[in-house]
Amino acid sequence: MADARAEARYSRYAPRKVGHVLTLIRSKNAQQALTTLNFLPKRSSVVVQKVLRSALANLGGKLGRTVEPKEAWIKTATVDQGPVLKRIHAGSMGRAMPYKRKTCHLTIIVSDQL
Repeated sequence: MADARAEARYSRYAPRKVGHVLTLIRSKNAQQALTTLNFLPKRSSVVVQKVLRSALANLGGKLGRTVEPKEAWIKTATVDQGPVLKRIHAGSMGRAMPYKRKTCHLTIIVSDQL
């Protein structure tokens, strides 16, 4: 039983929005998860799909062969908050209106057994 891990750090998506996508693919077959992500109308599904494909490639490297997505399972999928970028938008009468650009760290661990 081998586990492989992939991370995406400092992604420019809010952790809460990425978390909604991750709840849909947790503890699923990788093939089912990729199909779900392909048809999901969320922007953050693109980065989640990239990390999942990277984790599958890492698993193939550990096992020494190519791994089909239907052979792998998602063991854990977590998202953590990254640093917040503080920005300023021009407001009325010369005022500055601050807002925050949130980032997240995404981690997916896949396994060849359930």
